[in-house]
Amino acid sequence: MSAIQPDTIIQGDCIETLSEVREPFADLIFADPPFNIGYKYDVYEDRKAYHEYRAWTEKWMGVCVEKALKPTGSFWIAIGDEYAAEVRLIGNALGLHLRNWVIWHYTFGQNTKRKFARGHTHLFYWVKDPRNFTFNDMAVRIPSARQTTYADKRANPKGKIPDDVWSFSRLCGTFNERVQWHPCQMPERVLERILKVSSRPGDLVLDPFSGSGTTCVVAARLGRPYIGIDISEVYVESSRRRIADTLAGRSLTTEIAENPELLRPQRRVRRKPKGEIQRPTLW
Repeated sequence: MSAIQPDTIIQGDCIETLSEVREPFADLIFADPPFNIGYKYDVYEDRKAYHEYRAWTEKWMGVCVEKALKPTGSFWIAIGDEYAAEVRLIGNALGLHLRNWVIWHYTFGQNTKRKFARGHTHLFYWVKDPRNFTFNDMAVRIPSARQTTYADKRANPKGKIPDDVWSFSRLCGTFNERVQWHPCQMPERVLERILKVSSRPGDLVLDPFSGSGTTCVVAARLGRPYIGIDISEVYVESSRRRIADTLAGRSLTTEIAENPELLRPQRRVRRKPKGEIQRPTLW
């Protein structure tokens, strides 16, 4: 695997870095690329022409599949509405097998005035070999309605496999795990489910757009060696510190319930001076 060593975050371009790899090494790849919607990143311009962004997407997905992903590996991509169809078709062209098109439903979406507010992100779940891959269903089972609502004796006492709509809150500014140096941070709970179901302890996890470092943080916490890649020196150094703080017990996660409604009893209200509008604050 060239000179890339596990348990590290590399500063560089993922296309250039992975192009030098000699043989596939990743058991799981999770990618949360820029969505091309104008986010203000440290050194990346997130507003490209359509043809430029699509061509770039084809390149980075191609190098991930052809150079990095093992024959038995799984490939997850998070993407917004604007390019979900393109990403799906590129995956087809690369010969990947789609197992699920997961919708991550979240709260705290953008406020809108002239259309419905978006409250979801797409999570594509592919494998290279449809007959030989990792799927640890017992690691991610949740209580079923048969258990929690109907007291049905036929219910599997180990729970059910989650469906393909996941309801996890986005990270608001007051959540424990929220960092202030990155504009779009994935919740650890989302990555925890993906890593638990699609990898085993000791499997190597790759994130070609490491960003805030969430994938690598969760991998380290779950006993998976990791490799992250990001073009920003600031994000790389900050992510390394975040991993070190997590492993040392200095960083707290946020207990985000899968059903956001369950968070309501945990909200606290800050009393404001008379005349001001009073709003609930999370955590």
